[in-house]
Order: sequence, then C-alpha cells, then structure tokens
Amino acid sequence: MEYQRLAEATEPKENRVKHWHEFVHHLSEQDAGVQGARCMDCGIPFCMSGCPVNNIIPDWNDLVFKQNWKQALDVLHSTNNFPEFTGRVCPAPCEESCTLNINNDPVGIKSIEHAIIDKGWEMGWVVPQPPKRKSGKRVAVVGSGPAGMACAQQLARAGHSVTVFEKNDRIGGLLRYGIPDFKMEKWLIDRRIEQMRSEGVTFRTSVHVGNADCLPPGVNSLATTSIAAPLTARCFAPPTRRRSGRRTTGGTARPGRPPRT
Repeated sequence: MEYQRLAEATEPKENRVKHWHEFVHHLSEQDAGVQGARCMDCGIPFCMSGCPVNNIIPDWNDLVFKQNWKQALDVLHSTNNFPEFTGRVCPAPCEESCTLNINNDPVGIKSIEHAIIDKGWEMGWVVPQPPKRKSGKRVAVVGSGPAGMACAQQLARAGHSVTVFEKNDRIGGLLRYGIPDFKMEKWLIDRRIEQMRSEGVTFRTSVHVGNADCLPPGVNSLATTSIAAPLTARCFAPPTRRRSGRRTTGGTARPGRPPRT
C-alpha cells in the first residue's frame, strides 16, 4: 500500500480539558484526497454492506481523491440525510468491513465523510430543498431523533406537509440528550432543524403522543388528520430488575449490580 492511514488531528489534551467542545478536526482537502486514494474500489464493496445506511462509499472516496467535492457531497447525501452526525458519532462498522482491513489498516471512511460534509457547509452547498409542488397530504412523525428527522425531511421533500412531535422540550432525541458536546455539538442539530423548517417541516415539542402503556390511542388521534404516523421514538425507560436487596440502603455496589445483602 503506497499511502498509510492518517487519523484525524485532535486538540492537545492540555487544551481540551479546559472546555466541553469538540476536539477532533476534519482532514484537509489534500489529506482527505490521499486517504481516498487508499480505497481499492473493490468489485464487491463490503464497506457498503457494513454501513447501516448503505452509503455508496467507493464512489465518494474516488470523488474526494479527484477533488470533486461537490459531487462527493451529492453522492453522500443520496443515502444519508445527516452526514455531520454520522461522521462524528458513528462507530464506523464500514471500516471493519473494509477489504483492506484483512492485512492492513482500513480506509479512513469516517474521516473522509466528516471532511466532505464539513466542506459542504463551509462552501454553502447544503441548502434547503423545498418541494416544487405540494401533495396536499399530511404526515405526523412521532419522535425527533435521527430516524424521525430523516423521515420528516424525505417526506417534506416529496411534497407532504409534515409535523414532527417530540415529548421533550427540544428537537433531536438522543442526538441532543444522549451525546456529549465533545463528541457532537448541538448547534449542528439546530442548523439542520432550520434547514428542515425552510423545507416546510413543522416541529412541535413537549407533546407526548400516547404513553408507555398505550400508544394506539395517541396514534389514532393523529390519524384523523394525517395519512400516516411513522413511529420513530425509542424507549427511554430503563429495564427494571427485580432482585433481592435491590432497595437496600448504605454501602456501595458495582455499576449495574444490586448491593449485596
């Protein structure tokens, strides 16, 4: 292999302990191009089967190698609504599936994705895409995590009037409440929300559709005015373990285990 894998640069630990912001910096255009050159354009791209959203990875690797960033962004967006989220927090199973990983370091797919989307925003290429015509149909999306946001954006671009219902006071689900800022800052979510509003998506927060015991009544009430109500919410309630001594006070216990009695 002519080129070796290059990891993304990180802020020195002496500086990062002074704040809560992201400390990983995306690759430069030249470095990303070199990393794209490491892709072998396999006849059977196992990286794509390893990717949960089936990103067309070899194509945008080649486009970055050729410094065709705008087209690389279009290819990336064709399968992924929010690459700035996955390019930061995805565990990159695509890299584990990379053929090069058999006897060498895999292609830095995640770092290339990160570089593509950040350059897209910097260049102003990521813009609202409102539909040319409206369908006249309404859709209610329950839950505003990444699945709900992606669902709402695709439906809005197809011409439907989409309303996203979120039980919390802010949009984002686990993206907002489950990921620390040093991994992904929350202004990234707010930026996408503004794009989606410009595309016609309506967001309603602090609305708990149904409840943990009975979702159908809430969904049925939405169905009276909507043609569909995709459920993209997840369960936030932790599992309850019924074990002796669980309520014992005093002493300490290992995380996840009840105290000894």
